[in-house]
Amino acid sequence: MQIKSAEFVMSNSKVDKCPKDRLPEYAFIGRSNVGKSSLINMLMDRKNLAKTSGRPGKTQLINHFLINKNWYLVDLPGYGYARVSKSVKKTFQQFITDYFREREQMILAFVLVDSRLEPQPIDLEFMAWLGENGVPFNIIFTKADKLRPMALDRNIKAYSEKMLESWEEMPKYFITSASNYIGRDEVLNYIETLNTQMSNSDFH
Repeated sequence: MQIKSAEFVMSNSKVDKCPKDRLPEYAFIGRSNVGKSSLINMLMDRKNLAKTSGRPGKTQLINHFLINKNWYLVDLPGYGYARVSKSVKKTFQQFITDYFREREQMILAFVLVDSRLEPQPIDLEFMAWLGENGVPFNIIFTKADKLRPMALDRNIKAYSEKMLESWEEMPKYFITSASNYIGRDEVLNYIETLNTQMSNSDFH
């Protein structure tokens, strides 16, 4: 997929205020500081489409970006914030869960996971919630350039083994690096494949 256009459309915290057209949406979500903004900028080949910040928890709204005029990339708040009060954190979780439950045009969630870390309980809990609620998702392993290939393979194998303790099969996953564009074509081509399937069905 070639990215011909990528434009910010809106930010809000209420699902019923999200765009009203029926274009397919792909949601990107992950723990704070997993490298989500950097990944989105890399996928779109734009320096500052999504705001990157050294301070975790920067994305605090549902952000819609219209891509190629025919699908939305949705940048969702991180879960497991560092510096946010419990009451605020609860609000974030509420509109994240509302989004996944109510947004019918959401085709797939990409759950971002730091490839350098062992499986984190909060990521596993979030994916379990998606599974229990019938929300389709894939995993995107980020920061692959920070590891040697053998260590990366070992970490992903360990992750698969952990997932298979509670899942029948490992969800589809992608290995990415925002700094050297690893995985970009794979993710975008997969989205394009799904969009083509949608347009050939009665999605609209």
